Amino acid sequence: MSVLTFAELLYDSEIGTSLRESLFAFPIVEGMHLIGLALSVGLLFFIDLRIVGVVFRHVPIPQILQQLRPWLLGGFAITMATGALLFVSEATKMIELPVFLWKLFFILLAGLNAAWFELKWGRKVAHWGHAPVLPVGVKFAAWASLGLWSLVVITGRLIPYLSYN
Repeated sequence: MSVLTFAELLYDSEIGTSLRESLFAFPIVEGMHLIGLALSVGLLFFIDLRIVGVVFRHVPIPQILQQLRPWLLGGFAITMATGALLFVSEATKMIELPVFLWKLFFILLAGLNAAWFELKWGRKVAHWGHAPVLPVGVKFAAWASLGLWSLVVITGRLIPYLSYN
């Protein structure tokens, strides 16, 4: 089965058709997607900016990670679930948009960066989180996160403007 055939199946599914044809469902799902994005990427930006030393320098990194991680992960869960629904409702259009494919690519890179950070540094934050000079890898991951998630948001916002109607 080709990717386009699979996209057509999703588009023609009961869920895809219902979302597309409902007066309220699509805007509600899209609004929840934006709320999830604000929680996840917004809080991630605070964490990353703290790691690179731009904001909240007086707040220990382990403390900010511990307090914001559940909200950030909840936001990502909302964003991914609603993003999947939005995709299903317009799968045949999205799969052909280069900007959407770029968005998926940046999400993949950002996810790999997050996984690398978590496996390499996140579990040992108690060892490096109070250090006056943070490890280079920690700062690199934070800068990469800021850049990649910015690209995800930018490409996501470009989709409606670069869609073929």
